[in-house]
Amino acid sequence: MNIIYCIDLLGTMVFAISGAMAANRSGMDIFGATFTGFVTAIGGGSLRDVFLNLRPIWVDDSNYLIAILIGVLISIAGNRQLHRLARTLTFFDALGIGFFCVVGVQKSLTYESTQTAAVILGVFSAVMGGVIRDTLMNETPLIFRKEIYATACLSGAIIYMILGSWGVDTAINAFVSTLTVSVIRLAAVKYKLSLPGIGG
Repeated sequence: MNIIYCIDLLGTMVFAISGAMAANRSGMDIFGATFTGFVTAIGGGSLRDVFLNLRPIWVDDSNYLIAILIGVLISIAGNRQLHRLARTLTFFDALGIGFFCVVGVQKSLTYESTQTAAVILGVFSAVMGGVIRDTLMNETPLIFRKEIYATACLSGAIIYMILGSWGVDTAINAFVSTLTVSVIRLAAVKYKLSLPGIGG
């Protein structure tokens, strides 16, 4: 298995944990947690694939469904322990957007998207799962709040493009770019960083 495929599976599992945790926090039952974990995990990637005129990969590859199931089971089995950690959901979300951003950029390039389109689709892949999750939880999606969220993904996507153009090994590039997204997002939450608002 190549590094991008492994990262995609890992990101799918992490986002499933994130979605199921959000459902658990809202008091949903097991079915609700499983459904929320599923749509959170496949949402961004599926929409990206539609834009690339591809069948969503989880339709043909059962490993993605297994990754989602594992993520949901981790969330349910460790619900009490995870619930005690107030920042755990933020951590999994930050990790998930880092993974999916890198996968989105690379897959878009593989299917001959322009560099600009690849960056946009990388950001889109990363944030849309969270948008779906927050919408199901009846919360304002993070991307629409005054928080550094999509900007973190944009930074990681651009770094991935730059390092790729310099011939950096794909595994190293993926690690650095994923880490960049996750660290920026976690730092923004910890230090309450945000972009300037519009209007008075």
